[in-house]
Amino acid sequence: MIRSIFVRALTATLALAAGGAQAQAWPTQTIRIVVPYSPGGSSDIIARAISGPLSEALKQTVIVENKPGANGNTGTDFVAKANDGHTLLLCDVGALAITASVYAKLPFDPSKDLRGVGMLAYSPHLLVVHPSVKANNLQELVALSHKEPLNFAVTAIGSAPHLAGVAVEKATKAQWTYIPYKGGAQAIGDTVAGQTQVLMNGMLATLPQVQAGKLKVLGVSKATRVPLLANVPTIAEQGVKGFESGTWQGVLMPAATPPAVVAKVAAELSRIIRSPEVRERLVSQGAEVYTMTPAEFATFFERERKNWASVVAQGGVKIE
Repeated sequence: MIRSIFVRALTATLALAAGGAQAQAWPTQTIRIVVPYSPGGSSDIIARAISGPLSEALKQTVIVENKPGANGNTGTDFVAKANDGHTLLLCDVGALAITASVYAKLPFDPSKDLRGVGMLAYSPHLLVVHPSVKANNLQELVALSHKEPLNFAVTAIGSAPHLAGVAVEKATKAQWTYIPYKGGAQAIGDTVAGQTQVLMNGMLATLPQVQAGKLKVLGVSKATRVPLLANVPTIAEQGVKGFESGTWQGVLMPAATPPAVVAKVAAELSRIIRSPEVRERLVSQGAEVYTMTPAEFATFFERERKNWASVVAQGGVKIE
């Protein structure tokens, strides 16, 4: 009995030592941050903001790779199947939580094939329109949608901005046609060009176009108004009670990644995202810095998955 307890304790001690040694030696090669969307979106902006500081901290080259396709599933699947121990996924965590509910079949299981490392930032969605749209608030936009067709640009079918748009549509009885894109940058670009009239997207990527006068903002999807747009009412203020949505950017790694390595990456990312330089850069564009431990991330992801599953069911959104 005593010998058995001793053997188990020794085994656990050796495992901890091995994990610590592995984390100390890591990284041994170039680190890839995969963004499963086109360049220019919120996830891409954050990936490029942290890549330099992360490279400096780990004393290893860090590159950002954009792998768009299949509404973000192409890049996510690539990371889920990566076995080099040096590939990270930086994405909209809410969108990833939605994926399993929207798609009838996926080549990966986000809950089993990926391990949450940490959260980085949150930005509310902005409801914006092309400046030519003759509406200055949500009520006027809804009324206009009953008189003439309005194309609603979505970053991807089944994305958080898409489902937020569906929720607003159902609550207000608005009428618009959804036009899917392969990422936020393309959806923003076509709305700026006037090819689509309405867009809901993360504030981080959309605010610069509002500030430049290329898009007109009608509402913010946050419980309270945001300081950078203090005169813009929330969507909840405009009749959609309790409405709140947004884009959560976080980092994940393949499930097989050693816990000690995950902990090391999590600690560095938490430090970097809270550093004055990075924090101020993101806050000035409308994002709020958020940090979570891997355990907190796992709890958050499961809660998001359940919440969005309900929204998907109500909206009848499904992709074969």
